[in-house]
Amino acid sequence: MAATPESKVKKRVRSLLDAAGAYHFMPPANGYGRAGVPDIVGCFHGRFFAVECKAGYNKTTPLQDRELEAINRTGGAAFVIREDTLDLLEGWLNENRNSQGQEP
Repeated sequence: MAATPESKVKKRVRSLLDAAGAYHFMPPANGYGRAGVPDIVGCFHGRFFAVECKAGYNKTTPLQDRELEAINRTGGAAFVIREDTLDLLEGWLNENRNSQGQEP
């Protein structure tokens, strides 16, 4: 089975998180969880983060927007990452690594 464009973005995000040493997982999307939960959630140096992965010009749904806004509002960091915006997540990881007194 060929990888979808979105699955390629998820793979790149997970690789970036692994390289940084971030704790993360992908909540199952099987109908038993909460609708709109981002694709990847985790913690890095004490900061909760969530990543919704999109490919190309695909947009978030209203349920996804609700969850991302709630995460940001309560002090977490929520991202919508596409193929061309991985640097946003990488910058956040570097900032939070540096704020803990570690080298990038």
